[in-house]
Amino acid sequence: STPRARAFAQRPAPMSPCACALSPSVPFNREFTSKSSSAASSTSSPARRHRLASRAAPARPSRARMASPRAAANASGDVTYVMVNGVAGKMGNATAVSVVRRDGFALVPYCLTNRDKSDADTNVEGVVVRGIYVGEGGEDAGAVLERAKAEYPGMIVVDYTLPEAVNANAALYVKHGTPFVMGTTGGDRETMLANVKASGTYAVIAPQMGKQVVAFQAAMKLMAEQFPGAFEGYTLTVTESHQSSKADTSGTAKAIVASFNDLGCGFDIKDIELVRDVPSQVGKMGVPEEYLLGHAFHTYRLTSADGTVSFEFQHNVCGRSIYAEGTVDAVGFLKRKIEAKDSQTLFDMIDVLKGGAMGEWSSSKK
Repeated sequence: STPRARAFAQRPAPMSPCACALSPSVPFNREFTSKSSSAASSTSSPARRHRLASRAAPARPSRARMASPRAAANASGDVTYVMVNGVAGKMGNATAVSVVRRDGFALVPYCLTNRDKSDADTNVEGVVVRGIYVGEGGEDAGAVLERAKAEYPGMIVVDYTLPEAVNANAALYVKHGTPFVMGTTGGDRETMLANVKASGTYAVIAPQMGKQVVAFQAAMKLMAEQFPGAFEGYTLTVTESHQSSKADTSGTAKAIVASFNDLGCGFDIKDIELVRDVPSQVGKMGVPEEYLLGHAFHTYRLTSADGTVSFEFQHNVCGRSIYAEGTVDAVGFLKRKIEAKDSQTLFDMIDVLKGGAMGEWSSSKK
């Protein structure tokens, strides 16, 4: 049988959405650059496949209808299909849950993965997402994307994979003309942004998906533009705490530091203090113990040359819902831009906010 048939015919045991951890040690699409990709057509309709999926998936009386993406249509009958690459990771899983709960959005029941073939299914509130193995000896990542685009028209990809996979994954999406939202941090951002912009592929790329945090980030940027050098002579210290699994420096911290430098601080990003050990997170940063595995606490402190004046800015986030909801809003924003055939194709979260996305949480199911 084909991988697609197996994805709907097997009956994986239900598992907690938060119990899965992203485990690949190499980018999921390591092989795509050396393989030629071709579109794969499907002879069965999405509706028929999802009727099969409903029979194969574990029964969940309270949310059984969510097993079918068509059930998530909004009042106009419109559905936005979303593939989440990295669905087994914490951030990818939180985003997938938000997709399932949001009116007018539907989770594509498979994704690209480089995880072990024997443990590739993730249950997202009753929707079983099969990880299509595209590592060494697996399927061609580009062919899987083309098949998904044919089966789920207008599909948009969300990427929450690994920092070392960012550039290769973006190149994959560009190569196959697949619109995407890149939530994964790290990689060579300048090269990625330049390549995506030149390709004309619709994309939202941002290191920070939490809309309120982005609004603060935009306010700092505006202040720097309006009052350059206002904090010249001040000393800046930056401390950021994240779960121990986050290896890289926060992209948000880097962006805020850039604004402070425009204000005259002269701070080197390498001097950002990364707090990853539990005693310091609890004792120094004040992170609640129940959120040690999912938090983002940032403190920016400015002190005058003589030490008589200080300013402190903080943004502390517990959990991942703020980022997950913002990511789904970015998908909705991108779809509107695609439908309008907007001449601009590359966006960030500030564009999403300017597009009126601040109120979109209200469209989620309670």
